[in-house]
Amino acid sequence: GPAGTGKTETTKDLGKALGRQCVVFNCGENLDAAFMRKFFKGLAQCGAWACFDEFNRIELDVLSVIAQQVICIQQALRAGVPDFDFEGKTIRLVHTFGVFITMNPGYAGRSELPDNLKALFRPISMMVPDYA
Repeated sequence: GPAGTGKTETTKDLGKALGRQCVVFNCGENLDAAFMRKFFKGLAQCGAWACFDEFNRIELDVLSVIAQQVICIQQALRAGVPDFDFEGKTIRLVHTFGVFITMNPGYAGRSELPDNLKALFRPISMMVPDYA
């Protein structure tokens, strides 16, 4: 949904209501796959939630790598394993880990998400509240 509709705040509030740590990260064009690997490794090992704000600002080639990283973690979560191989290293997995993304569609410099990445998330639409 558009800016100001409460996407990030809703994610943070849901995490708070469920007793989960929610780490919000503002995405940009300079984000690379190596950084995301480190970020996912840390969050998966402590069971925190990640909320990637304005996710569609990330470059398309990096989004493709992120899709593979998320698939790897989701497969481990579904399998219910305590440890899993993540890009060549065995790491611990705390099953409260979660990934959320927010997007502001229609702005300049935004990428359309690849289909393999779209399939990994459940879409929720937000709209500007009517205070009248």
